Amino acid sequence: MTRGTKLSGTTVLITGGGSGLGRRMALLAARRGARVLIWDLAADGGRNVRDEIRAGGGTAESQTVNIADQEAVKAAAAEAGPVDVLINNAGVVSGHLLLDAADEDIERTFNVNVLALYWVTRAFLPGMTSRGRGTVVTVASAAGLVGVARQTDYSASKFAAFGFNESLRAELRSGGSGVKTLVVCPYYIDTGMFDGVRTRFPLLLPILREEEVAAKILDGIEAGREKLVLPPLVNLVPAARILPVAAFDRLMDFLGINRTMDHFTGRADTQPAESGPKAE
Repeated sequence: MTRGTKLSGTTVLITGGGSGLGRRMALLAARRGARVLIWDLAADGGRNVRDEIRAGGGTAESQTVNIADQEAVKAAAAEAGPVDVLINNAGVVSGHLLLDAADEDIERTFNVNVLALYWVTRAFLPGMTSRGRGTVVTVASAAGLVGVARQTDYSASKFAAFGFNESLRAELRSGGSGVKTLVVCPYYIDTGMFDGVRTRFPLLLPILREEEVAAKILDGIEAGREKLVLPPLVNLVPAARILPVAAFDRLMDFLGINRTMDHFTGRADTQPAESGPKAE
């Protein structure tokens, strides 16, 4: 008897499911027998993944939702119905120095990466707690474990995402709800979100393949994992904070972590926000 949530026969909702890691998780969850509900700001992306799943014999629906809009989330959730697994995957990154970042980009980073966690989770958690089961997944980042140069807003938002999961887990455990949480902290993934990122030690801290990360996340859900750091070596970096600050800084310089974004050319996904859900 697994402590986690077996995906076969469940309903899995994935935010940002129309591309990148979200798409990979949607396809894999469908292959494992789940009914997949895709939320994405890009209507075409959500529809394409939905159709891809259906073409393979799976079950999927898509909704175009601006998860940063609390009222839009409530309306879409009411239309979607209850879910068994909620994967808070959607995220944006700007990759600018603090003084170079546009105000609207900073605001969007926190709206999508932090506030949306509250709006989406609050919409579906009551249904999980009433049934006494379910899993809430928060895709944070290795940047949520240690701050990185040129990612001040992104790192801060992912620290907040990690804290959101940790507090939610404590809340659910103390209340005996039966609902589980999983926080995921991957290093850079080859989704195109971090195009141009370079790693100094690719054998130790490689750019991760999205299909491998997707599989590990779904494996973690089914196994009842509560924390997943990829690659595991990244766990040692925040642990090094026990060192004096100067020594910690030298370690970060040696690993080259603060230089990974120097040639960043990725995208921040600054499309105009949709005002409400559109069922597909």
